[in-house]
Amino acid sequence: MASQTDDRPRPDPASVKLFLCGDVMLGRGIDQILPRPCPPRIQEPHLRSALGYVELAERANGPIPRPAPPAYVWGDALEEWTRARPDLRIMNLETSVTRSEDAWPKGINYRMSPENVGVLAAAGVDCCVLANNHVMDWGTQGLLDTLACLHAQGLRTAGAGRDLEEAAAPAVFDLGGRGRVLVFGLCLADSGVPPAWAAGPGRPGVNLADLTSRTVDALARRAAAVRRSGDLVVVSIHWGPNWGYGVPEAERRFAHALIERARVALVHGHSSHHPKAAEVHAGRLVLYGCGDFLNDYEGIGGYEQFRSELALMYFATLRAGDGELQALEMPPFRVRRFRLERAAAADAGWLARRLDEEYSRFGARLAYAGGRLRLLTPARSPA
Repeated sequence: MASQTDDRPRPDPASVKLFLCGDVMLGRGIDQILPRPCPPRIQEPHLRSALGYVELAERANGPIPRPAPPAYVWGDALEEWTRARPDLRIMNLETSVTRSEDAWPKGINYRMSPENVGVLAAAGVDCCVLANNHVMDWGTQGLLDTLACLHAQGLRTAGAGRDLEEAAAPAVFDLGGRGRVLVFGLCLADSGVPPAWAAGPGRPGVNLADLTSRTVDALARRAAAVRRSGDLVVVSIHWGPNWGYGVPEAERRFAHALIERARVALVHGHSSHHPKAAEVHAGRLVLYGCGDFLNDYEGIGGYEQFRSELALMYFATLRAGDGELQALEMPPFRVRRFRLERAAAADAGWLARRLDEEYSRFGARLAYAGGRLRLLTPARSPA
């Protein structure tokens, strides 16, 4: 008798499907509901305990189980991953995984307990991008602990390392006859990354970059040094402020240059707390801001007009060999009780209309049907 696994449809040999999302913040309040949290004390202006974020969320939306099993926070997203069957799952992990007490003096410091790292395994994560403004919230030791913990779990990382060489190197995933996917991570100071966090020769840190031709050329050289025929390059970038739909022209020029000069197949942008526009340039996808995927912000006032409780999963299907975009599907969710739930039709409709307005600025249009947003074609950059 054939096994259940044998009966499943095989991957399309002509395409590669990637799952991507924005910021995943598993620290602070979310860490507190998991089985073995860090001590809850924090040094924020308005709260001294991470448990305060749990209380705010419960006040807004009802009781949260404690301790919650590792799979709890992913909620309905688990079913969507099973349905979509992506080849790779790539997240921007905006949390230090450590019990270090060496808090960087920045006011907001995220960490999750290494004993709770099973929450990432529950989501089947393949790659954690670490080039962001929270991975070193607990100092150099916090970063080293994060790298050691994730690597011990078999997770690959990009965008941070024990030195510049490691921070700038790609995470490499072999898809057999469909080639490999190379994931580079980098971050910009305008996302809140302290300059002192930059990795250097013999110095742990993040891959801190800027929007210059020099950065494009350096990445092109690094990609060329490891690229094989048929490899697809993904560049994951933490850039820009948390709020607002605007896409600076400098970001567009940089993204276009990555595609044209470094042969990048997909630009994966994050830092904004809500989804932003995307475009297709020369047949390749640019996501300017994927929005938060999971956080502990429930019950906090301010910026309601952006509806940051609404989140998107991004499933991008690329043509194997050259990375041309074939399809982009985005199921909408709502974060409630620290858990991803399918968005109600009214909420999903609002998000679809709002993002269609933003996408249209770059020659792309969205449709909402069957509980999912989809990118319509043609969707090329306007001349």
